[in-house]
Amino acid sequence: MCACITNRPISLHLPDAYSPQPHADVRVRHPSLTLLRKFIPRKLRAIAKRFAVRFSRHGARWFSWNSFLASLYYLVVNRSFCREQRAVLAGRADYWRSETGTYRETSVQLRRNIHRIEKGLIMKPRRAIFALRYIAETIDAFEAAMASPLEEPDEIRWATDVLDRYFESVEPFPEASEQRQRFDRIRLSDGSRDGQAVAPFPYADIVPHGIGHEQLLALFRHRKSVRWFERRPVPFEDIKKAVDGARLAPSSCNRQPYWFYITTDPSTAQKLASCAMGTAGYVHNIQSLIVLVGDLSSFFSERDRHLIYIDGALAAMQLMLALDTLGISTCNINWPDIGERERRLSGLLGLSPYLRPIMLIAAGYADHTGGVPFSQKKSSDLLIRRVVLPARPDA
Repeated sequence: MCACITNRPISLHLPDAYSPQPHADVRVRHPSLTLLRKFIPRKLRAIAKRFAVRFSRHGARWFSWNSFLASLYYLVVNRSFCREQRAVLAGRADYWRSETGTYRETSVQLRRNIHRIEKGLIMKPRRAIFALRYIAETIDAFEAAMASPLEEPDEIRWATDVLDRYFESVEPFPEASEQRQRFDRIRLSDGSRDGQAVAPFPYADIVPHGIGHEQLLALFRHRKSVRWFERRPVPFEDIKKAVDGARLAPSSCNRQPYWFYITTDPSTAQKLASCAMGTAGYVHNIQSLIVLVGDLSSFFSERDRHLIYIDGALAAMQLMLALDTLGISTCNINWPDIGERERRLSGLLGLSPYLRPIMLIAAGYADHTGGVPFSQKKSSDLLIRRVVLPARPDA
């Protein structure tokens, strides 16, 4: 089966039965490149390749002198960022389309602004008036979400409780009073659950985790990149349990701009994994696969385009650790930015232009006879760069 985080099945665009061979060539070439290879002599191709490598090496030095030359290089010489540029623009277009129309699973603008209000509520000292610039658009988003119920009812409860706390906390001023009246007209009768408000609370109320540093290190050391799995199914419900842990990872303004596309069918997992590089030797052995997909429609501006990778990586690490506690081993698969491979995977998953694959994660029960790379890690002494600012003369 294949599903994303919403637990709603999706249809994959898969051809007939697929069974990759242990050492099958899974490289992806554009048809025009394959045609050119037939007519251009091998020696001439080798000369052209050497020239391209040399030009790329020297061009990086020449065109990196300033921003204009760098932009010119990637406009004329190297078009590697074209797909990212299109994805960012498509994401912005979908963001504004969703904010002016009917919501689907979630309201990104509502999540972002409610999180901003939460941060204002916990400030020390708290300002008497805050969120003035965006409280009206927050109530607009809240009203739109109420008009087209979201698939996440907890999102509405959270927004209701936080807005309740906000209007109780700020000093009365004309803009707030006007928005308070709107909020009271459209709000839920009671946003809280079981008398417990889902709004900012004291740190002292957090339940202790009971996990020591050595226990945590033991989990870190136990999780390895496993490429050899037993041929037995991984229960979808176990992967869903791990996603329940991954979704608790921090993200910018609580937007969580990613989806988990999951398949527990070995043939589907192998078909999808063959789109990546470095899987040719073991792709036939993959039992389940998780494709972490970044959603650029979560952002209104280009400035946030890297957050799908930052937030996605935070969630992915928690996902792999959570799976390890359930006895399920994982291997995060190399996913370089190569156009032909991304187009192939996006086509199989039916992804919109603003949805970009971030990472593939193979999952399964480890074959205890299989090898695991040692992967010597850099020492903390090497990785740490202590920051010491020079003392100010007037200090």
